Amino acid sequence: MTSQRAGTAAVDEVVDIVSRLIRFDTTNTGEPETTKGEEECAKWVAQQLEEVGYTTQYVESGRPGRGNVFARLAGPPDSDRGALLIHGHLDVVPAEPADWSVHPFSGSVSDGYIWGRGAVDMKDMVGMALALARQFKRDGTVPPRELVFLFTADEEAGGQWGAHWLVDNRPDLFGGITEAVGEVGGFSLTVNRPDGEQRRLYLVETAEKGLSWMRLTAHAKAGHGSFLHDDNAVTDVAEAVARIGRHTFPLVMTESVSEFLAAVGEETGLDLRPDAPDLDTTLFKIGNIARIIGATLRDTANPTMLKAGYKANVIPQKAEAVVDCRVLPGRQAAFEKEIDELLGPNVTREWITHLDSYETTFDGHLVDAMNDAILAHDPHGKTVPYMLSGGTDAKAFAKLGIRCFGFAPLQLPPDLDFAALFHGVDERVPVDAVVFGTKVFEHFLMHS
Repeated sequence: MTSQRAGTAAVDEVVDIVSRLIRFDTTNTGEPETTKGEEECAKWVAQQLEEVGYTTQYVESGRPGRGNVFARLAGPPDSDRGALLIHGHLDVVPAEPADWSVHPFSGSVSDGYIWGRGAVDMKDMVGMALALARQFKRDGTVPPRELVFLFTADEEAGGQWGAHWLVDNRPDLFGGITEAVGEVGGFSLTVNRPDGEQRRLYLVETAEKGLSWMRLTAHAKAGHGSFLHDDNAVTDVAEAVARIGRHTFPLVMTESVSEFLAAVGEETGLDLRPDAPDLDTTLFKIGNIARIIGATLRDTANPTMLKAGYKANVIPQKAEAVVDCRVLPGRQAAFEKEIDELLGPNVTREWITHLDSYETTFDGHLVDAMNDAILAHDPHGKTVPYMLSGGTDAKAFAKLGIRCFGFAPLQLPPDLDFAALFHGVDERVPVDAVVFGTKVFEHFLMHS
């Protein structure tokens, strides 16, 4: 449905809103005792919504201070369509100020960028959603379907005290929602065509690898470090870690990745067929995004932590390691079988965290609305599906049968290493990209 809005309010305030959001230090350390700032930021978001007339729900997800905010904007009274969830998380990963060019929580706007921790992950999209929610309510906009705005806690630590807690304990809050859009999708990838022209592809996330953190443990008899020992927990774990860390899992072509490679191959002329003789190397010719795409061709298992011993001359009774595992859709059983063959006889494994993979198809009205919104503001653009090598809160919402996509539109400079900005030093987002994204997102929501 059409709106009677002026159409510029969200664009006028979105940069300030993103900057203000960054100035809230919502660092998520992964430990509830030291995570901070989520409650203060969530209540500020609720205040911005209530200021223009929303009735909000502030919900703490299982622990004090783990704040989440819900707000609903009604669609047509006679609509039989399900609601659309627009979700974004307020927490960010830690940042060390000494490493940065600007303070990571300054929200500085300079040199054409908004700087700070969370600028791309994901206070840019939170800012766009909040600015549009305010504009819609202020102007009496009636969208084509009910819109549910949700701002969550704890995504950066897997969502145990955020989206997953809400889904498991308060499913009533998601009543009527059938589809959702969130982070890490909709951004542009500029590729070179054989005719010398360039084409902007906008990557829509239709799939995510599973996220599983695995603990390896070995036990042995304690003893003096000067004796001969054929039973050593440190050795057993170290050997298992080395085997896993050096292992290459088989290439598996999922639907989302196959469609992405076909689209990029068509535009660039590169041989990106699944059976191409040197696919891994060829992929890097499309730019830095290849680090993400390459990680979606196969499962990965990267050792990240080691723990053993308490004194240099004592053989410890136990040694442990943690491995970050990312598993393709449909591969969990085969992945675990391969891991078990690599462990060795004296090492056991357990899941510390286990979140399923997710994949949906690149079709339907919502996908058409995304493409139309991009074309309305970039007539030569093209949307293509892709798989995220990491994970988002979509994993939680999918448990309720909600169809999830990543669509936070940004038109990026061709030479910007966007992938490196996620959790990176000097995280920043172009001002022009946020303004562009707000316009595209408005068009999308008004035709969703």
